[in-house]
Amino acid sequence: MIVFGTILQEAGDRTPLIRSYLGGGAIVVIFGMALLRYFNAFPESMVGDLMANIETFFKPTGAFLDFYIAALITGSILGMNRKLLMKAAARYFPAIFGAVGVAFAFALVGGIVTGFGAVKALLLIALPIMGGGMGAGAVPLSKIFESTGTMTAEQAISIMNPAVAIGNATSIVLAGILVKVLVGKKWNGQGQLLQSGVNDASELEISPEMQAKRDKISVANMGIGMFTACSFFAWGYILAKIWSSLVPSVSIHAYAWMIISVAVCKIFNLLPETIEIACYQWFQFTMKNLTGALLVGIGLCYLSLDVVIATFTLKYLLLCLLTCIGAVIGAGLVGKLVGFYPVEAAVTAGLCMANMGGTGDVAVLSAAKRMELMPFAQISSRLGGAIILILGSLLLSLLGGFL
Repeated sequence: MIVFGTILQEAGDRTPLIRSYLGGGAIVVIFGMALLRYFNAFPESMVGDLMANIETFFKPTGAFLDFYIAALITGSILGMNRKLLMKAAARYFPAIFGAVGVAFAFALVGGIVTGFGAVKALLLIALPIMGGGMGAGAVPLSKIFESTGTMTAEQAISIMNPAVAIGNATSIVLAGILVKVLVGKKWNGQGQLLQSGVNDASELEISPEMQAKRDKISVANMGIGMFTACSFFAWGYILAKIWSSLVPSVSIHAYAWMIISVAVCKIFNLLPETIEIACYQWFQFTMKNLTGALLVGIGLCYLSLDVVIATFTLKYLLLCLLTCIGAVIGAGLVGKLVGFYPVEAAVTAGLCMANMGGTGDVAVLSAAKRMELMPFAQISSRLGGAIILILGSLLLSLLGGFL
């Protein structure tokens, strides 16, 4: 799995059009492996054992996915600058909620007008697009779908994957157009987010001293990071069980409780710096070494090209576009109300929510020539994606029966 993942990841990251507009290697790994299985490219002598072993690794419990996602969520949140996290709640989160709210509204209306279905458009298109990519977005969302009995993870991934890719490409294109169309001083801050004239992104970045500590890798830190990530994951499951016994009518997934718990620990500085550094190092190790294997498993075990082909229609494309436009309008308008320049708010709190996480952030900000706003884009990708998982748990418990 690592070998296949590495080869296809490199191919995607080195192909200009795919790298710039479709999410790069991640999309190539997922759809490449799905295509290999669809066309029966594996020899008959090996395919039985190969698929059985990979499916055992991924199914039925999905333990490897849980292991990966625990490292991703814990390390990414604990690895953020604490000031960035705290200041985000005051102004930036309202802009994110504006993007999500209008994007969802556009998808709902579009679903009704096109006949696609309002609930289907909301849960299967808008939700994954705004979820922050594959590893921290569509994949955990698919498991939440399965845990609520709405549909299997395979069905959910097959429908959501194209939306994530289309949303990423659309976000990059819209970012480039937006900064060229809206050039007035009231709308465009030329890379400055706050209208007061003080761009506080620099003070919210990771200090060189902290970065030096992070770069000092140790085997002991890896063990501490793994233990802490798995402990938060177990704690999330405990809270989910308690909640389901108290409020059985509303299901909130263990991922959501884990995200809330990690964010509380970070905001209130409840964990020693050494543990935060260890979690960040473990997250980086897991992300850089195991993402390829994870994506191979998704492509082989969770992505059915039959479902993708049946789903991919003009209505589908239109709903993806409406979702991204809604994110731009919602973030821009709410951003202006809280003191941001609308263009910068639309790019960071809107389009960086609708793209594919870290690689999408780079592509969107590059297209908009706003790379100095990367700290704010990270809030969208990391915490914004976490918010979508929490919303996904709630929405599926309330609306899942209408799919």
